[in-house]
Amino acid sequence: MTEHLTAQTFKEKVFNYTANQEWKFEGELPALIDFYADWCGPCKMVAPILEELSEEYAGKINIYKIDTEAEQELAGVFGIRSIPSLLFIPKNDKPQMAQGALPKNSLKEAIENVLLTVDIPS
Repeated sequence: MTEHLTAQTFKEKVFNYTANQEWKFEGELPALIDFYADWCGPCKMVAPILEELSEEYAGKINIYKIDTEAEQELAGVFGIRSIPSLLFIPKNDKPQMAQGALPKNSLKEAIENVLLTVDIPS
């Protein structure tokens, strides 16, 4: 089940941008954040795919949604100019932004390659 975040819950679960200048991920699991708006057609196409993925990857990643209309401060923090914008947040790496409505296979590929890769010490 995808979870909607407000600025407050975002600070608790993802990144407290008022307390930290540098990126510091607060989450236990890698995360995918969907920045969307209710009036956005492509966002509506992505929503059911994200619901399916949240079930498929339950316990492995968290999928969050942020309504850019309601949470303009968060949209501003990440410089969201077009939606949908998807923020992939690996556990121990910098977040990566993807824009546009990606098909399910592309999202799965990004989840596997960006969020679920484990750094193997050499």
